[in-house]
Amino acid sequence: MEIMEVKPSQRKKGRFLVKLEDGNILRVTEEEVLRFSLAAGMELDDESLEALDESAQRSAVRAAAASMIGSRPLSKKELTRRLVRKGADEEDAGEAADWLEDIGAVNDREYAAMLVRHYAGKGYGRARIREEMYRRGVDRELWDQALEELPDQSETLDRLIQKKCRGDLSDRREVRRVSDSLLRRGFSWSEVKDALRRYTELQEDESC
Repeated sequence: MEIMEVKPSQRKKGRFLVKLEDGNILRVTEEEVLRFSLAAGMELDDESLEALDESAQRSAVRAAAASMIGSRPLSKKELTRRLVRKGADEEDAGEAADWLEDIGAVNDREYAAMLVRHYAGKGYGRARIREEMYRRGVDRELWDQALEELPDQSETLDRLIQKKCRGDLSDRREVRRVSDSLLRRGFSWSEVKDALRRYTELQEDESC
């Protein structure tokens, strides 16, 4: 198959268009142009054409991966899943994620620590933060180390209870409503019970 023309894309920086004699156009990166020494008049046999196409697909997936991770932090597994959902081959998606990890653009340890800070700041407890790390594809082996950075949540719980309480906590229905809300946020029952006790003691002191 003869190459009729090789030219830079006017729409996307770093992409080249390779026009073949059958009218098909391959979209490749500068890496493929240099690696395969692509130029007008060059003949490509079936094997070379297949290798060029596969290389171009890998490069396209890498570019998509870099764009995704540039928009927002992602775990390695989360990035791979998104690439596959966008139509990338699973092997190419994994290779692109490995590449970004190798150059430091993807770091699950730092990502896990960021999730802990983010969700703790939003007033969520340990269990809910674990759920988020699981949902976002962070390996379990990183959870405990990341959660070591979780600050004492007593103040957070005290603030949430003061915000949520509508009345006297001698009302069992009010206690249940507030407790259930805090448990859904991922706090343990022992944490909630201690926080309710502190709130009750504070109310009693203020009423004296």
